[in-house]
Amino acid sequence: MNYELWLILIDITSFQKIKLINKYKTAENVYNNFEEILKENETISKKLKNFQKDDLYYEVLKLEETLYKKNIGYITYSNPLYKEKLSGILNPPYFLFYIGNIDIINNKSIGVVGARKCSNYGLTVTKLLTKELITNNITLISGGARGIDSIAHKTALENDGYNICVLGCGIDRTYPSENKMLFSKIAEKGVVISEFLLGTAPLRENFPKRNRIISGLSDGVIVIEASEKSGSLITARLAQQQEKKVIAVPGSILYAGASGSNKLIRDGASICTDIEDLRVLLSLEHIEIQPMNFTPEKSEILELITDSPIHIDDIFKNTSVDRGALYALLFEMQIKSEIICLPGNYYVKTI
Repeated sequence: MNYELWLILIDITSFQKIKLINKYKTAENVYNNFEEILKENETISKKLKNFQKDDLYYEVLKLEETLYKKNIGYITYSNPLYKEKLSGILNPPYFLFYIGNIDIINNKSIGVVGARKCSNYGLTVTKLLTKELITNNITLISGGARGIDSIAHKTALENDGYNICVLGCGIDRTYPSENKMLFSKIAEKGVVISEFLLGTAPLRENFPKRNRIISGLSDGVIVIEASEKSGSLITARLAQQQEKKVIAVPGSILYAGASGSNKLIRDGASICTDIEDLRVLLSLEHIEIQPMNFTPEKSEILELITDSPIHIDDIFKNTSVDRGALYALLFEMQIKSEIICLPGNYYVKTI
């Protein structure tokens, strides 16, 4: 019996599981003392009415096999690495599933978050600030969502940096669907993590939970464009509660998509008006970043892809690049944050 997976699968809260671990030290001890726990803890006893500890035996075996086949690891509150990073957040999850190198959660890291529906200004700023972080050997943390999150992850990959991507669904689900290859690339050097059981859908209520993990793992958070209802503000406020650095990029007062991030500045977040501000706020060294060079094929594609979305079929009709090479170039250009892919195979320029 894998006792850690057994405790992961038991239908009680993370708070209750952590309380049991604090008392009994290991999941195996919880299992061995389970009858006593049911007698002593009325809340757990009511929740697990008619439950026997061996009822999960086959589910544990099935989960263990699935994790092995899909190369998914897990870490629990019993692990010192986990406890050091996440014990300080409100209601820490008992476990995290992960794909990739979990050790990088020890790295110095900064969260970069923002709107899903962001402006070209927001995308450009995200690329600029993320490059500066990666160039200074800082790990990028974000939530893998469309918009600011995806651009930050792709920019980190382009600059050979480390990525931590925190999902709001089961780690075996891909949301948004167009980021499947992106998540795979992140896991090659960095790590993709989730606090949800396998198969969990990307439900609306999952994302505020996800945001507390981003704030918990990061040493600070940068907010780039957020409306007043943006989940990014949750991440920022949680970071402030943990007395971590919160930096916001100012936007136009006429743009509703920046009203939340602007008010973060009003309410005490540090303002970032240029790269030098970021260097001072995070005590970064100045390292000159080399400008991008485009191949003739990329230049041809970038002439077709503008600020207005264009469908892939129209790109193919108007370029000399064959379809196979076109798909490869488009993906490479997404990784390098030169373009982004919108739903329905539409592309738009980000630089």
